[in-house]
Amino acid sequence: MTTHLSLALLLCALLPLADSFCTQGPQKVTATHCLDETDNEWHPIGSSWRNSACMDCSCSGCCAAFGTPRQFPADCVSVFDPVACKYKVHKRDNPSEECPVFGAVGK
Repeated sequence: MTTHLSLALLLCALLPLADSFCTQGPQKVTATHCLDETDNEWHPIGSSWRNSACMDCSCSGCCAAFGTPRQFPADCVSVFDPVACKYKVHKRDNPSEECPVFGAVGK
C-alpha cells in the first residue's frame, strides 16, 4: 500500500513538468513523404524540420521548439519572439532590461 501511495505522490509531483506541447504525426503520409500541414510542405520520411509555427517536426509528430517561462519577477513580462522561436523576459517598463527566469516548461 505504501508503495502505491509513494508512486502516486511521485506522479503528482512530476505532472507540472510535463507541460510541453506536442502533436501526433501529419495527416497525409505517402510511402516516401509526409505533409506538414502548417506550412503545406512535403518532407521525406525520416527527416526532421522546424516549421513556421516554431514546432520541431518529424513525420511522427511535432513538439514546441521553445520553453515557456513560468517563474520570473512580478515586474517582468514574457514576450514570444516568433523569429527566434523563444520567449524573452524583460522589465515591463524597460524592454531593454532582461529579467531572470527561475522556472520554465517545455523544451
